[in-house]
Amino acid sequence: MPKDAKIQAEADRNRELLRTVIVGHVDHGKSTLVGRLFHDTGSLPDGKMEAITEMCRKRGMPFEWAFLMDAMQAERDQGITIDTSQIWFHTEKRDYTIIDAPGHTEFLKNMVTGAAQADAALLVIDAGEGVQEQSRRHGYLLSLMGVRQVAVAVNKMDRVDYSQARFDEIEAEYRQYLNSVGVEATFVVPVSAREGDMIAMRTDGDEKANMDWYEGPTVVEAFDSFKMPEPLSHQPLRMPVQDVYKFDDRRIIAGRIESGKLRVGDRVMFSPLNKSSRIKSIETWPDSRENPTAASAGESVGITLEEQIFVERGQIMSQVDNPPVETDVFRARIFWLGREPLSVKKAYKIKIGTLQANAKIESVERIVDTGDLSNREAEQVERNQVGEVIIRCKRMIALDEFTENPNTGRFVIVDGYDIAGGGIISMEGYPDQRSLSTVKSTNIYKVTTNVDRAARERRNHHKGGVLWFTGLSGAGKSTIAVALEKALFERGYSTYVLDGDNVRYGLNANLGFSPEDRAENIRRVGEVASLFSDAGVIVLSSFISPYRSDRQRARDSVGEGFHEIYVATPLEVCEERDPKGLYKKARSGEIKDFTGVSAPYEEPAEADFTLRTAERSVEECVEELLGYVGHKFDL
Repeated sequence: MPKDAKIQAEADRNRELLRTVIVGHVDHGKSTLVGRLFHDTGSLPDGKMEAITEMCRKRGMPFEWAFLMDAMQAERDQGITIDTSQIWFHTEKRDYTIIDAPGHTEFLKNMVTGAAQADAALLVIDAGEGVQEQSRRHGYLLSLMGVRQVAVAVNKMDRVDYSQARFDEIEAEYRQYLNSVGVEATFVVPVSAREGDMIAMRTDGDEKANMDWYEGPTVVEAFDSFKMPEPLSHQPLRMPVQDVYKFDDRRIIAGRIESGKLRVGDRVMFSPLNKSSRIKSIETWPDSRENPTAASAGESVGITLEEQIFVERGQIMSQVDNPPVETDVFRARIFWLGREPLSVKKAYKIKIGTLQANAKIESVERIVDTGDLSNREAEQVERNQVGEVIIRCKRMIALDEFTENPNTGRFVIVDGYDIAGGGIISMEGYPDQRSLSTVKSTNIYKVTTNVDRAARERRNHHKGGVLWFTGLSGAGKSTIAVALEKALFERGYSTYVLDGDNVRYGLNANLGFSPEDRAENIRRVGEVASLFSDAGVIVLSSFISPYRSDRQRARDSVGEGFHEIYVATPLEVCEERDPKGLYKKARSGEIKDFTGVSAPYEEPAEADFTLRTAERSVEECVEELLGYVGHKFDL
């Protein structure tokens, strides 16, 4: 190859590539705009223009610029874009992948798929029809999928006589809407895709005065103004495990590196099992590189480990010091496309990367109207609606918040055999449970005493155990626990109250009220309660303990002596009581992450005993509990 050709080839390989999705309401002219864009930038493959022209001649139909993009037979016949088509074009500045997403309501799933792959977007609006409901929905979905770089093309300006007033009206309306969903339109460009106005050139032929009132960029110049995203290789390492293969004497863990980079010798962790080992070798297919020592985002590789540990499909490989979140519950904003409504308590499957897990919708917090962005309460999410929900999985999974790592922070929901929805993950109000289940201590040995639990219980004349009072602040947990402690003590029981405020003076004085600190608070108290229980004491543990997983962890620690007492008092009653003035402070913003107001409380799924303090006095509640204790704890 000549020297100049080599230099050019190297320059081509190093050119930037930006992925851009084009969306808009059906018949607003997306495909026409894309076809014209390819033609005017000289990006059409050889013979494409001639082939489409000949096709139109044979069918006896006028030439359509849209046919340059809509290559599917069904699309030509119906005049709509069905699938997401990806075609490349170039400008002097960089290369582009154009993802032409369908605008028809029935194909919103395809549009979401296209947006999920994009770094930037071009929204197309018909100057005659103006901003439609679908236009707002597309803008909201771009925000939902994390696309923040957006330009708007107001198309078919020729049909409104290139009216500046009409353009200004549409620009003001749509900019206001996009700003309300957290998206700033970099440019709003008036265009006529059919005539070629403001696509790649400012004028077309001799018509130099069509839009002389517009001083902004053309569509191509707007594209070139987009910023390249941060390279995925600069983000924390995330490699979802695709599978584990056995070759000769090697166990090769295969997957695609979604973000970050890795090197031979790195210590890596596999979540959610939290097992770690060092990378022994990196395997690639085909063997284009001899003994590679490093790999980065976008590469599909295999690795072998120095120490053999159990690894399976669906786990996420990361660096030990920067792992993903580990949880069984998360908050999500979803877009529902299923035939049947998304329903609370119904079983679904969720897919995050290569992971597939059984899950249920814990609750639908609200439905978002994509037109006016109003919220309303609902029991289910209907087709083409956006909902904010809580999802609970049947096991611990590894994931990231969407804002931290989009590739492992979004998911799809499978209903039966169909992909019925997708969404993005937030951990707002919920803790990363990794630290709660990670054991760091080594070289420790459990000491066995000469006095066993049965002997202590015979001395006390009752079993040891834990009554775990849970409920909102102001529900009456501590009041009832203190009264019950006195009544039990007077009857000869060995008993002790562990109260939420009291333990924060000493044992948990170093903990705040973040989701992680709340979870650690309950973990410590659960372990202390377990020790008291083993000593034959009846522990009355009074804690809000808002997370179901934390209460389950305490139950697992104590064993069969654990009894969950749900003090079921409605929020409005608790707020009316407000004995410590905390609700008032929370409502005014003085207290953040306050349970029931700005942080979640997960009601017990199946409490061992329920007290309704709005309907009963403290004395009546204590009397009920005395009967329960006698039945469950007396020898």
